Parts: sequence; C-alpha cells; structure tokens
Amino acid sequence: MSLRRLVWNDAERRLRAPFRLIATVVVVVAVSLVIGVGIGTAFSDVLGSSALVNLFVSVVLAGATGIGGFVAARYVDRRTVADLGFGIDRAWGVDFVFGLVLGGALMSAIFAVGVSVGWIAIDAVGFGIDRLVGAAALLSFFVSVGIAEELLLRGVVLTDIAEGMRWRFDVSTAIVVGLLLSSAIFGIAHLTNPNASVASTLSITLAGVMLGLGYVLTGDLAIPVGIHISWNFVQGGVYGFAVSGLDFGTSLVETTEQGPDLVTGGPFGPEAGLLGVGAMLLGMVCIALYVRFRYGEVRFDPEVTVPELRWWQ
Repeated sequence: MSLRRLVWNDAERRLRAPFRLIATVVVVVAVSLVIGVGIGTAFSDVLGSSALVNLFVSVVLAGATGIGGFVAARYVDRRTVADLGFGIDRAWGVDFVFGLVLGGALMSAIFAVGVSVGWIAIDAVGFGIDRLVGAAALLSFFVSVGIAEELLLRGVVLTDIAEGMRWRFDVSTAIVVGLLLSSAIFGIAHLTNPNASVASTLSITLAGVMLGLGYVLTGDLAIPVGIHISWNFVQGGVYGFAVSGLDFGTSLVETTEQGPDLVTGGPFGPEAGLLGVGAMLLGMVCIALYVRFRYGEVRFDPEVTVPELRWWQ
C-alpha cells in the first residue's frame, strides 16, 4: 500500500480514521486557542467587572471545544450535521427530554440516598435572587459544556473510531471499541481537574460509557446531551456538589459531604464515589429500557459506523 493510500481514503475523499483523529485534535486545540486569545483580548478591560460578561466568556470558552469539533467534522471528517448526531426533529426532542429527566433524576437519587443515610448533610436551602441568578448562570454554562463535549467525544471521536474499525470487525465490535476508547479519552481528559485521581478517572470513564450508550443505541446525541446537561446542573447548581472536582460556590441547596469519600466521592464530587457509580449503572439500565420501549428493540445503530458525507461532496 502506498503512503497516499495509507493516509487517504479515495472512495470517501478524506483522511483515514487514525489521521482524522489526529487532525481533529490539532483543529480543536487551534480553534480553542484562537477563541481563548480572542475572548481574552476583546474583554480584557471588563473581565471581572460584570457577572454577565464573565458568564458570556465562560460559556464561549466552554463551547470552544465543541466549535473546534464542529470545524473538524466539517473540514476533516466532511460529515453532515445529522451524521454528528444532531438530526434534530420531534423524535430527537423527545429523546432529549428523556435525557434531561434521567440526568436530573439520577443526581436526585444520589442526593436522596446520601441524605437518608447521613452521608450528605443539608446546610441551607434558598431561592433568593442571588442564588437564582447563579443557578441560571450555571445552567447556561452546563448547556454549553454538554453540547460541546458530546459533539466532540461522541459525535466525532466515538464515530471516527467505530468507522475506522468497521473494515476489520463486525459492526457491534467496532461500536464497542469506539465506545470504550472514547470513554477512556473522556476520563483521561478530566484527569487534570482539581482533586482528580485514578478512581475519579475510572468513574468518569464509566460516565462516558453511560453517555455513549445513549448515542450508539439511537444514532443521535439527544439522550447523552440531555443527561450531560441536567446531571451537571442538578449536581452543581441545585445540590451544591462539586462537579468533576470543580466547586462553583453557588447552588439552591448547600450541602456538606460527611460520609466516606469512597461512597460520596469526596472533593471531586459524587462521580468519584460509589453513589455516582451506582447511578451510572442505573442510568445505563434506564437508557436500555427506554430504547426498547420507544424503538422496540435494543441494538447498536449500525449507522454509527457509516458516515453520511454527501452534503460536503
């Protein structure tokens, strides 16, 4: 095989999967840096002076990886928006609402169990204007994070890996490999977060499997985007838990984790503890049951491994 054929897929008129992934990383980093520098320069005189300005900057910076992922999908993968898992229609909206409800319910279950056995203490509950504004700001931030990370990790990375594997393995194996590798990347990406550890990295990897399951069973990002947004928001904006090691300092309910870190996750948040792991496993079961109820069967969507490229050709 010539070097050109090794790198380039003539039939699809694009780079082969391993090189697309490398190019995606380069594009995402470059776009994030450009946006970061641009935002920093444009708002250098007013940063810190206004909560609204800080919110806008945070939302844009959080979404920078998603913007980079979309640019990579457009010019490197040459894929359609629908093929990225955003074929938005009524069915997509129904699945999205299910994801929102499930993410919030799972985090509420963690809170309820923790409080009932004394692992989590409620310090205060308030709905004053400051708390409501803070919650709204966090919701905006987590919407940006949820869309960006799902587009990049599931819509681009998982799909590229699965597409690359389909030539050597059957569809199910290719999707499982894509699901596991993209989830591992998701876990490793959080290793630099405050209070991260090997345990938190493994649990975030499991969270990636839960999120990815909603994608590979439906072929759309509706369920994982919904779960990602509501899980994070209810975790940090409602119950005041740390979100993957990040303490945002504002929530409708103030709590203190006083149980063993092995169970509660300690300063990293519930995701690093057994409560979080249990919720993720329960979430996978709920996703599978929902898909069976809504679509009549539980199976990997083979279209995850088949790119839709015609729009860009």
